[in-house]
Amino acid sequence: MTYCVGLDLKDGLVLLSDTRTNAGVDNISTFSKMHVFEKKGDRVIVLLGAGNLAATQAVVNLLNEGIEIDGRVQTLASVKSMFRAAELVGEAIRRVYQIDGKSMEDHHVSFDVSFLLGGQIKKGKLSLFEIYSAGNFIEATQDTPYLQIGEHKYGKPILDRTARYETELYDGVKLALVSMDSTLRSNLSVGLPIDLLVYRRDSLEIELKRRITESDGYFKMLRERWSGALREAYRTIPQPDWAGDSAKS
Repeated sequence: MTYCVGLDLKDGLVLLSDTRTNAGVDNISTFSKMHVFEKKGDRVIVLLGAGNLAATQAVVNLLNEGIEIDGRVQTLASVKSMFRAAELVGEAIRRVYQIDGKSMEDHHVSFDVSFLLGGQIKKGKLSLFEIYSAGNFIEATQDTPYLQIGEHKYGKPILDRTARYETELYDGVKLALVSMDSTLRSNLSVGLPIDLLVYRRDSLEIELKRRITESDGYFKMLRERWSGALREAYRTIPQPDWAGDSAKS
């Protein structure tokens, strides 16, 4: 399994994904779930995948090769808008299912794939989509400025409480990293290293792309400070005033 999160903020995008694949406790590998399509000055498109690794890789490979639609081969390098990019990813998912879905089901393997697609194309708006295994999708909004796929339940509470469209871009990086740390601590199917990408709105080029490992000084500090802040908050909250005197003593 994996965990991927994307934040669509007023200043740009923050995208974060882990790299662990788990086919049993004795078969754990590292694969990047982040796929970047960049042409500086024209487009930055980032695709994060979760679910069955073979299926997600097949979708990405199909997108790289191109999909013939209405007599034209289209790729993420040629689509004219982020909406069309989301439609193209959805079509790639459906075609992979047509090829492999029945065989996977015959072997009791679920066709379990999902993607986050974020970016901007010249003259178009910045967008962040979540694309489901049926090929349909939703888009992040100012009211709900983040999307998650994979093992999302552990990292969701911090985003629910704090993520806002107006959040500054690198404060968004902190939130995404705290969300990932919460997931890493609670789910063994998600693991380091993690891939981080920051895109500033209307720049049409990647501002930051970084792989974060166990030895990353900032991430180690963030994990320690967040754990300490939670422990301190717990200690300073008063006991319930309806508890008995013996509980207060």
